[in-house]
Amino acid sequence: MTEPPRPPGDGIPDDPTAPANPYAANDPNFGSAPPPPPPYGAPQGPGYGAPPPPGYGPPPQYGAPPQYGYGAPPPGSATDDKTWVLVAHVGGAGGMLIGGGTLGWVAPLVAMLARGSQSPFVRAEAVKALNFQLLLSIIATACWLLFCLVVTPVIATAAMVLGIIFGVIAGVKANNGEPYNYPFNISIVK
Repeated sequence: MTEPPRPPGDGIPDDPTAPANPYAANDPNFGSAPPPPPPYGAPQGPGYGAPPPPGYGPPPQYGAPPQYGYGAPPPGSATDDKTWVLVAHVGGAGGMLIGGGTLGWVAPLVAMLARGSQSPFVRAEAVKALNFQLLLSIIATACWLLFCLVVTPVIATAAMVLGIIFGVIAGVKANNGEPYNYPFNISIVK
């Protein structure tokens, strides 16, 4: 059986469930009374607005405040070049995958037009990727147009797979800062 509830303060003197008195200093049963305030006109200790004791000089000046965060890389930085080279190579692989082997040339062309005039490294890598992806896109497009033959879907699929595989390999090399030459390539764009 359970015990019926008791009124607060009744029973156990150290009851943890008893409500706390927010005005414990005014309670005559609680501890001792606070000290009386000092008489009027008596000297008081330093308050909040008191100046520091003598001997402390002004705070030191350190010059410009520190710059927080990473900050933006300067225009034309290696990070931007690496990103655009990745767009050219891996974007070509993605275009081959999305376009069924026919749209691999779009991302390298975008990279060449967007950044090629500012960075010779991006232009060289984008032109390599564009030539390679154009060649395979032409092969895949011709095969899709001649779909009535049995062999062409296999060739189109092979062109798509080669475009994806070599585009990813080129992207990994470009991410490491290495130039990449595709295994078979013709210079359509110079």
